[in-house]
Amino acid sequence: MRVFVTGAAGFIGTAVVKELIAAGHDVLGLARSDANAAALEKLGAKIHRGSLEDLDSLRNGAKRTDGTIHLAFNHDFSKFAENGQLDRYAIDAMGEALEGSGKPFIVTSGTLLVTPGRIATEKDPVMPGLPRVSETAGLGFAGRGVRAMAVRLPQVHGADGKCGLVNWLLNIAKDKGVSGYVGDGSNRWSGAHRLDVARLYRLALEKGMAGASYHAVADEGVTARDIAEIVGRHLNLPAASIPEDQLSAHFGLMAMFAGRDGAASSTWTQQWLGWKPMQIGMIADISRPGYFDV
Repeated sequence: MRVFVTGAAGFIGTAVVKELIAAGHDVLGLARSDANAAALEKLGAKIHRGSLEDLDSLRNGAKRTDGTIHLAFNHDFSKFAENGQLDRYAIDAMGEALEGSGKPFIVTSGTLLVTPGRIATEKDPVMPGLPRVSETAGLGFAGRGVRAMAVRLPQVHGADGKCGLVNWLLNIAKDKGVSGYVGDGSNRWSGAHRLDVARLYRLALEKGMAGASYHAVADEGVTARDIAEIVGRHLNLPAASIPEDQLSAHFGLMAMFAGRDGAASSTWTQQWLGWKPMQIGMIADISRPGYFDV
């Protein structure tokens, strides 16, 4: 299968490209810069120049291939709503190009905000009113002749220096001199290694069901206090609970996520696709000496 991948040169994207090529697929990777193009060529991918803002390039990439995986997203949370709309326009452009084709189209979402306060499952709908509307936009094409699916991501680790939103907490701790958590730190975030995540994208592409949401989750719930203590040890800083009236001042834009209880299960995903996480767990991985010293 020839697969169009947006965000192909990113942290997760490069793992997905390698996984697809190793399984015998051809990859057409979206590249907005010469550096991204060069990196993708080294992986064995073909290059499609364009960007999320260039809707014609997205339509063309989707039309030229047998399936599309949409990984790209602008994670500038100071423009979260604006970037959510940019993502919607991109998804609409690719989805409309695929309409009636029956081709697979995978969009990317997250597990953290699905059902705060309890373990989210693949059968739970996304919370309405979120700035990021990728799942709602993408799955809408399942009724328009597209094998549209969503992969919900947790905190993805697996390369030194990288672990989803934990990197934001690390930078905040450096700035504030303390590794903070909310309340007693019992709220949970789920996690997965990027190689396991990449394999899930491939399996969904090959045999996923139209309209399905899949959870790329290995660790159902890692507590915020455990994360804060690991960050503190890396930085030689204390971990401490941040008073509620200081959350915005301490966490800034991350305040919307820091206290969220976002545990998630992948039981249905494992059953539906035969996917099983095989890599090192999140706590063990990011606890390794030097993990964030990049």
